[in-house]
Amino acid sequence: MSEPSTRPDGAPDAAGPAVPHPTDPEAVERAAEQALAAIAAASDLAELKSARLAHTGEKSPLSLSNREIGRLDKTEKAAAGKLLGAARGRVNKALAERTAVLEEEDAARILVEEAVDVTAAPRRRRAGARHPLSVLQERVSDIFVGMGWEIAEGPEVESEWFNFDALNFPPDHPAREMQDTFFVDPPEAHLVLRTHTSPVQVRSMLERDLPIYVLCPGKVFRTDELDATHTPVFHQFEGLAIDKGLSMADLRGTLEHFARQMFGDEAAIRLRPNFFPFTEPSAELDIWHPGAKGGPGWIEWGGCGMVHPNVLRAAGIDPEVYSGFAFGMGIERTLMFRNEVPDMHDMIEGDVRFSQHFGMEI
Repeated sequence: MSEPSTRPDGAPDAAGPAVPHPTDPEAVERAAEQALAAIAAASDLAELKSARLAHTGEKSPLSLSNREIGRLDKTEKAAAGKLLGAARGRVNKALAERTAVLEEEDAARILVEEAVDVTAAPRRRRAGARHPLSVLQERVSDIFVGMGWEIAEGPEVESEWFNFDALNFPPDHPAREMQDTFFVDPPEAHLVLRTHTSPVQVRSMLERDLPIYVLCPGKVFRTDELDATHTPVFHQFEGLAIDKGLSMADLRGTLEHFARQMFGDEAAIRLRPNFFPFTEPSAELDIWHPGAKGGPGWIEWGGCGMVHPNVLRAAGIDPEVYSGFAFGMGIERTLMFRNEVPDMHDMIEGDVRFSQHFGMEI
């Protein structure tokens, strides 16, 4: 942009506002009065900023006039400097005074607009809580991670081979019937909603290097009717250990440590003979729960056993070299007798009062 005209008579031209000649008192006074008027007319800090840039900035008439002093004769420079210095001083003083006034007004406005009535009743927002099933699942996972185990996960829509065949379920096993399992259409896809988290154990044996120590928590599905003690969608945690020389003694020691971490030092376990297709020998796990409702007593907790050789072979592991143990419990059932939750409905209805009561620390 070209500089405005600096004609001696101070008249404006098409390039911009009138620039007073530095030796013309009337033109300099006129520019100063225009600046003072613009500053006085500013009603807020934004308008004052525009006035400041227009009348004190580098392209303002007084600033441009001040540059012209250098071109004057030596005999004119002193008078011109004094004239323009006085005019610019008045403008800067007015600018500072107006700034102080508007800043004070702005602060007063903010105090009014952002005032808070400390005597008013607060608007309370009810804080939620994490669901106790999630908290309990993490607590169990933390116990086994502390023992050096890893957490393994897998898909909830699972291949029938992983869910049954690899776990030594024969084709005619009752668990494969429609009344126990949710099958996914089309039938020829051989997909099911997993009925346990044991398929994650098979995937771990196929994908991980030996030895293997994994805990497999997750959601499972069965065609149960919803009642006080059953639900078609529930959660399990299953453990799998594959190593050289593992025995039932290792299984029992692991479960005893786990039980005491969950229920206290007085907790004890017992193993009763049972049958599961994927373990041999197999056992039902009971726990002596010292704080059980109605007094201390034995409570059925889950199943366990030594991994069946056929399951090891299905995963490509030589049962003559490696052995393993596995166990599994329901998280809902654990929560029910550990925290005296009498009805399964309480866990799934989404009432925040249930989570607030149990979900903070279990």
